Amino acid sequence: MKSPFNFIVRPYNGRRYDNVKEIGGIDFITSTSQEDHTVSNRYAEVVETPIGYDGEIQPGDTIIVHHNVFKYYNDMKGRQKSGKSFFKDDLFLVDDYQYFLYKHNDEWKAEDKFCFVKPVPKEDFYLHVPGVEQPLVGVIKYTNNKLLSLGVNEGDLVSFKPDSEYEFDIEGEKLYRVFTSSITMKL
Repeated sequence: MKSPFNFIVRPYNGRRYDNVKEIGGIDFITSTSQEDHTVSNRYAEVVETPIGYDGEIQPGDTIIVHHNVFKYYNDMKGRQKSGKSFFKDDLFLVDDYQYFLYKHNDEWKAEDKFCFVKPVPKEDFYLHVPGVEQPLVGVIKYTNNKLLSLGVNEGDLVSFKPDSEYEFDIEGEKLYRVFTSSITMKL
């Protein structure tokens, strides 16, 4: 079974939500809200690639998907429904704009439209800047072919446009997903 345009995936560990944390050998539920996007599972296992797909992603690889892929919602009558990505059983359809990062042969790689930036600690400055991170600045953690062709490599310090960062937790590390076109400078 293959889709003409979409990856067929299933939620990693068979869970639509990542809202259980183990503390001292006991599982604690951190959120009971279906609307809480921060606990929506973003890890997916690829079951099949699209027909004619010639990229690196293979069945069995892990991809990072949009937070709405696995979420439930309530319809106008309050009935629980699956989102538009739901196919059947525990299978979902993911298009090109719903995945951002993939893990192939134990190596994470970003899709060309996106890169992942690690925030850097705030520097001392004459003006007070709120927060603990330097705003709009970070280190490229996962680059892509487009940025590589422009000379932007992993480990480079870059700046990006305001409100272009979207927070992800990738294997326990806080990273921002940033559109490739939103990278403004290599510092």
